[in-house]
Amino acid sequence: MRGAEAKAVGELTGDALSGATLLVRDVHAAIARRAFAAAGPGAGRARVVHDRVSGAVYAGVRATLGAVPRGAGSVLAARARADALSIADSSRGALALAAVNACAGDGLAERGSPLALEMTLRRHGAELALASLGDITGRVAIFIHGLGETDAAWRLGATPERPGYGEQLQRELGYTAIELRYNTGRHISDNGRALSLLLDRLRSVEEIALIGHSMGGLVARSACHYGRGGEHAWTNALTNVVCLGSPHLGAPLEKGVNLLGWALDRAPETRPFARVLNGRSAGIKDLRFGACIEEEWCDCDPDELLADRCRDVPFLPGARFCFVAATVGPDPVGFLVGDLIVRASSASGRGRTRRIPFGADDGCRLAGLTHFGLLNHPAVYQQIRAWLAR
Repeated sequence: MRGAEAKAVGELTGDALSGATLLVRDVHAAIARRAFAAAGPGAGRARVVHDRVSGAVYAGVRATLGAVPRGAGSVLAARARADALSIADSSRGALALAAVNACAGDGLAERGSPLALEMTLRRHGAELALASLGDITGRVAIFIHGLGETDAAWRLGATPERPGYGEQLQRELGYTAIELRYNTGRHISDNGRALSLLLDRLRSVEEIALIGHSMGGLVARSACHYGRGGEHAWTNALTNVVCLGSPHLGAPLEKGVNLLGWALDRAPETRPFARVLNGRSAGIKDLRFGACIEEEWCDCDPDELLADRCRDVPFLPGARFCFVAATVGPDPVGFLVGDLIVRASSASGRGRTRRIPFGADDGCRLAGLTHFGLLNHPAVYQQIRAWLAR
């Protein structure tokens, strides 16, 4: 762990513990206010004493809990070696950072924290230098992971007999497989813009295919939108976009959390819990209805109750957009729960009021698969291969 990262971990832990203290304080205060109000004017003096004592106690606890991890982080930072590896250089460290970024990556990026993941293109687990991207030729498949994942997700459960999709596409269709790592807590539209600029460095490739899992499919669609608007050269080489379990019409879990946060905000005693829930990242909130461009989330309350402001963004002309939707079993269970994260109607873009314009032959629904089972499954690979081979 590098010194700056150790200090940032200490600060983040201190902020979390301080926030927990504020949560307890605010719930306590709301309950006390209601109790003193019910007691009437005679309780005024007792309320003043209570508020002063409790305020001092909570301030002390908050300062202590926040100072300990911050101090420990500073000590570790001072002792860190100059040549220490980054947290993101190990698979477990990268996964931990991915989880933190999923929850609060937008805030980390705004503060310039060293814990905020940068968008990088990678191959075989190693970062590709920007200067080398212009030397890549032929056919390229870009794999884009989902919320809280890393590029290692594409090798989930891989074996010599059944390697990841990238290795199989390279072996059978001659694709150079490249994986994207990015901060999933940022707005999908921000990641889409950044990806479009990054792909514009692939100046010598003949064909590009984007393959996204979950949020990754929305990032791919967003990149296509901003690439077309910016007249980026890479869009001329794009042939296929494949979305695996992507919530084009939204994810039920995020809708449920939005509803829960709204309900908790109705009463003073539960309002502090609503603030905690509503502190989740912009990337997570974008999944409520599948917002992949800035116009779908800007100039509005991010915590408004189930307001779908998304519009159907046109596909990039000349490229084929496809989807794979999974269900854990046959209908009616499959219809109700989808792959346990995303329902089939959302993954296929076929809703009551919105329809994503996938072609009649550009979709596939598979039963007996979970959301993360889409990352490495023979049936999914055969479908991807069939689309890219055409």
